Amino acid sequence: MTACPTGIAHTYMAAEKLTQAAESLGHEIKVETQGSIGAENVLSDNDVREADGIIIAADKDVDRSRFVGKRVLAVGVAEGIHHPERLIERVRSAPVHEGEGTGAAAEPGGGKERSVGYKALMNGVSYMIPFVVVGGLLIAISLALGGHPQADGGLVIPDGSFWKHVNDVGVIGFTLMVPILSGYIAYAIGDRPALVPGMIGGWIANTGALYDSKAGAGFIGAIVTGFLAGYLVQWIKKVKVPRFVQPIMPIIVIPIVATTTLGLFFIYVIGKPISWVFTHLTSWLGGMTGSSAILLGAILGLMIAFDMGGPVNKTAFLFGAGLIASGNQTVMGMCAAAIPVMPLGQGLATLVRRRLYSEQERETGMAALFMGVFGISEGAIPFAAARPAQVIPANMLGGAVAGAVAGMAGVTDAVPHGGPIVAVLGAVGGVPMFFLAVVIGTVVTALTTVTLVDVAERRKGGAAEAGAAVAGNAAVVGDSAVEPVVVGVGAGGGGAAGGGVAAEPRTVGAVVPAGERAGGDGTEGEGAGGGGIEGDADDHTDGGAAGTEVLSGYLTERTVRRQLVAGEKEAAIREMAELAAGTGRVADVDELVRVALAREAQGTTGLGEEIAIPHAKTDAVTAPVVGFARSADGIDWGSLDGTLAKLVFMIAVPQEAAGDEHLRILALLSRKLMDGDFRARLQGAEDEAAILRVLGEIQ
Repeated sequence: MTACPTGIAHTYMAAEKLTQAAESLGHEIKVETQGSIGAENVLSDNDVREADGIIIAADKDVDRSRFVGKRVLAVGVAEGIHHPERLIERVRSAPVHEGEGTGAAAEPGGGKERSVGYKALMNGVSYMIPFVVVGGLLIAISLALGGHPQADGGLVIPDGSFWKHVNDVGVIGFTLMVPILSGYIAYAIGDRPALVPGMIGGWIANTGALYDSKAGAGFIGAIVTGFLAGYLVQWIKKVKVPRFVQPIMPIIVIPIVATTTLGLFFIYVIGKPISWVFTHLTSWLGGMTGSSAILLGAILGLMIAFDMGGPVNKTAFLFGAGLIASGNQTVMGMCAAAIPVMPLGQGLATLVRRRLYSEQERETGMAALFMGVFGISEGAIPFAAARPAQVIPANMLGGAVAGAVAGMAGVTDAVPHGGPIVAVLGAVGGVPMFFLAVVIGTVVTALTTVTLVDVAERRKGGAAEAGAAVAGNAAVVGDSAVEPVVVGVGAGGGGAAGGGVAAEPRTVGAVVPAGERAGGDGTEGEGAGGGGIEGDADDHTDGGAAGTEVLSGYLTERTVRRQLVAGEKEAAIREMAELAAGTGRVADVDELVRVALAREAQGTTGLGEEIAIPHAKTDAVTAPVVGFARSADGIDWGSLDGTLAKLVFMIAVPQEAAGDEHLRILALLSRKLMDGDFRARLQGAEDEAAILRVLGEIQ
């Protein structure tokens, strides 16, 4: 079984290499590929039953439950590409899989994976996102369509009305999102027995009344309970028990013991400090009411933005809401300006720098923008949970700026709610300055977020190159290998159809482009819902002297060059873009080059084996186009196997194209390029027509 986070090139390269190696060694082999277009050549029960061993060359979690009782060798996808013969020999002595979970560590020599903590966090975030989006949008829609403005500027949905019921459904979604986050973090660590303690622990964390706190611990508490539950279950699994007890351990003993232990531990040990923080923060804020309004606004904005529903956020919010009755509405005005900044800022960030986000993240960003308008700060939680080191500081900075501006201008709010909606309904005093505060805070959050995320990604890319120089074909930096840079809520984002986040990415191996991310701007990372191809009819008739149709007609004689003039990567990309422009499908060569180079900045598209496949998804092209050129001396493309790129393919598709044809083309191309004889004939072809005839073998 082969799989990589992007689900394209390396999934199929590994499959082809393993198939070739097995045939050369005289073995029968069947390889299941789990790519962006779904699982193909799926292993049946009979296949598994008859197999002498199972090789999993994958950089993301795959379900191993069907392999119980079989010898299983788990390595990174790079091992499947570089050392297939060695894997086939090693699997004969691999340990028997006993069903201890879906995420066992890779075998030695297979490259390290990303930390278990990272994978678990991404798993929880991926399952949480639908609850955030559904709950938040239903609440916002019900307020917009069913809410009735009150004399004090508030918005109330009448009890028993249709929209009240819609609102209630949305509230349920929001209530469940925290236990879901906790539960699936625990599941990624401890497998199914950890799901119940994780979810119940998350519910307890979010219910402050259970530990005498007016505010629950929110999503940060859910992360804590998720990890505690997962590792607690792992520890319990190691306890030796009598054989007759073993069958009931995963369904009765472990869930009950872990749930009870975790629940009581949170209530009696962790919950008390949370209650203490809430109480003392409230007292501290009470002592600041006579201080500078700008300073107080900045502090309240920081607190509102910190945990979005947790004790720090709730302390600031309830402090402002409590002062309304005493006639002081300025404190709530500061809070109201800060409340929408996080979802609005994170949503804006996905629009400002689309390449940094997966397709699902961009969709979540649009939902966050909508939630921000209605003052639903939880819309930013998926981003904060996925990238806390970048997103939380950016949120706090934007919230502080918004609160300070509102405090300086004396903005007031007569209702315990925030966001533009309260200003539209007349609850806010000083509306122009309120909106100015929100806009400034939003822009600060968005720009800070993209800057921090971009810096983090560049550091990962640089670390990948450094690791490659040290570790060769299985370069590893710290706990993460140098293959993909998986970005957030999505990191795991472009696995199955539609660029979802459901895959828990593991970055193992060495030859996958370091900047590839699921569902991202790069063609390989797009899910099955994106990047479809509709070519021009004339391009299907000019496939060379022999009339060969190559890659569904997207590569033609006009997009083939025998020898590149360029001797370095950037110039080669520009030359390839100008070559593609000869088809009339490129509206802006400079923009195509810019997007392709931005993709390279995330990580090299040099795949090794003297191959490079730069690619771009941009509206600079009006229809999909594929170009090919050779380099006699080779170009330093930063390939992790150290080879110079002599076979260069460039793929460009429109930003909003539909369908998954280009993914299938990439899969076919990746498989065929693993054939050394095919590469040799491609190198030796005398002219464009001969090159097209060789490329026409890709079926």
